[in-house]
Amino acid sequence: MEKEYAIRIADNCIRCGRCVKVCPSKIFVQEEPRGPVSLHHPQNCIVCGHCVAACPVDAVVHEAFPPERVHAADYAALPTPEQLELLLAVRRSNRVLTQRPVPQEMLDRIIAAADRAPTATNARQLGYTLVTEPAALRLISEYTLRVFGRIVRRLDNPIIRPLLRRVAPGIYRYVPVFKSMQRDYAAGKDRILRGATAVLLIHAPEESRFGAEDANLAYQNASLMAEALGVSQIYMGFVLTAVRQDKGRRLNELLGLRGRRICAVMALGMPEFRYPKYIDRDAPTVMRR
Repeated sequence: MEKEYAIRIADNCIRCGRCVKVCPSKIFVQEEPRGPVSLHHPQNCIVCGHCVAACPVDAVVHEAFPPERVHAADYAALPTPEQLELLLAVRRSNRVLTQRPVPQEMLDRIIAAADRAPTATNARQLGYTLVTEPAALRLISEYTLRVFGRIVRRLDNPIIRPLLRRVAPGIYRYVPVFKSMQRDYAAGKDRILRGATAVLLIHAPEESRFGAEDANLAYQNASLMAEALGVSQIYMGFVLTAVRQDKGRRLNELLGLRGRRICAVMALGMPEFRYPKYIDRDAPTVMRR
């Protein structure tokens, strides 16, 4: 059972009604404009904090958000739209990495940024596993290559190959890529993690309805923070594909994530250089109704 938090309206309430308007659970009730605010069914609180953040006079007292966790918002200090557009434009997967590890304080800020992302119903069920030990990083690469090795063997099966080539011809263009990756790894060149010194796995409970969606929102936050810090971040599509093919069973066991579903994977490293230019993409296709 989830914890029920104590909530009350202090005497300094100015009856502005903001808490009433922002509460997604309709816990705050105001019968008429500028009338007193009361609480109905506070046990339905999803602990989003909207009420505390919206109150201009600190009249909403919420056990989950003591004063030390509440801060004034300085909107003048926010990046301008142009600065944000530039950050979005320069964010790019940089696979040319040094052997220098990402400083721990940077990794902490990246994870903190990820955890600020919204989640469906404010469930806050995401977990983060940070892998930095060289042996564990090799384990992730080797796991991925093993899964793809099994896939390649199936695709090369002379009985099913003719059928698959007809119904899914696009699959076979990856076969030489997978084989090349295996040869390179055997020769000491890891084309999975690309020399990354850290891997961040974002996971949710297996039963979570919106685990993948929540994780992708968290990933985007983490990616932008990494870019702002000068840390390279690489979307680990091969690792995530291997997890889905294997249903995460083996990797979950190896990383102690039983009962969790890995939804997003990011490799992190310190870049050898930063891209001096950015490129305009094709204009998006927008349907207007």
